[in-house]
Amino acid sequence: MVEFNKMFVMLPVMFLARKLDAEDPNIVFYLRVAYACMQFISILVVMYTYIQASAVKGDQIVYVPAAATPFADPGAKKKYTEISYGAHVYSTARSLLGSTLFGICMTVGLHYYRGMVMGLAIQAVMAPLNLIENPLIKALFLGNGLSAEGRIFGEKTVSELTENDEIVDEQGNAVVRQAVQTESAATAAATTKRSLEDILLDTWDAGSKADLAPLMAALNKKNCNYQTREDSWTPLMILAGLGAKGTASAIRQLLDGLGANPAICDKEGWNALHWAAFHGSIEGAKELRKEVKLLSAKDKEGLTPLEIARKENNDLVADIFEAAVATTSGEGKKTK
Repeated sequence: MVEFNKMFVMLPVMFLARKLDAEDPNIVFYLRVAYACMQFISILVVMYTYIQASAVKGDQIVYVPAAATPFADPGAKKKYTEISYGAHVYSTARSLLGSTLFGICMTVGLHYYRGMVMGLAIQAVMAPLNLIENPLIKALFLGNGLSAEGRIFGEKTVSELTENDEIVDEQGNAVVRQAVQTESAATAAATTKRSLEDILLDTWDAGSKADLAPLMAALNKKNCNYQTREDSWTPLMILAGLGAKGTASAIRQLLDGLGANPAICDKEGWNALHWAAFHGSIEGAKELRKEVKLLSAKDKEGLTPLEIARKENNDLVADIFEAAVATTSGEGKKTK
């Protein structure tokens, strides 16, 4: 795919900007309005990006390629900076915020003290193009968010590094490859020893993109009804509200294979059906609808799963629960 070169826009804009009459008050006024509107939007976008980036807590070590330089030796090893993903996201967002504010101050200062209007014209057009080049803004507004899986910086993991890659730390100091491999092995070992609590919470945090394999591998008949320390969540509750790929089969495995108890409640008084109802999980509702008796269970606010589904406008889930109740009622009448 051929990337768009913004120079094809910038050069004509610079040429036309030089033709503007800086002495015409109407032209100056319109330029000021256009520039102010565009920069206001830019600041909102950048601040939103900064807030989202500040919330990223990824501790995964990644290797980010260095920015390309015009006169770099084509035969030289490609340089990668070793850094945690969360730290790099935050650093990139902070740099974006700083450069945006500095650019505004510079352009406004030159206009105010020197009467230059060319900068106003150029920045009114180029500001959105400059923003869209930033990987964070691309990921947030045109991609799938700031998760590490998106590879928004073109980064590598330690297993993807080759002998032709040079690794440096954040200060630019070379990192010995053996040390990198040792640290990676230690990280992998620590990951395999994660507690069930951590696996449960990580699975929930991943949302619809969650990989259920680590959770299902960690569960057995003894711990399938485990409850988290803070909120008393169970694996079945998390699966019931998750909506990730493979949720249905995982719920069946928990119920039929491991004997999970769907009647267990968390600190809000919610059972697994309440979770499916609140989060609008159709797969969860379908797999749990046979637990009809639990549809009458009320949480601490006195709400049943069906009432919560209606309250949250999750009508498809509510319809599934209502159909299950109707089917059970019909079978009861036939038996009589």
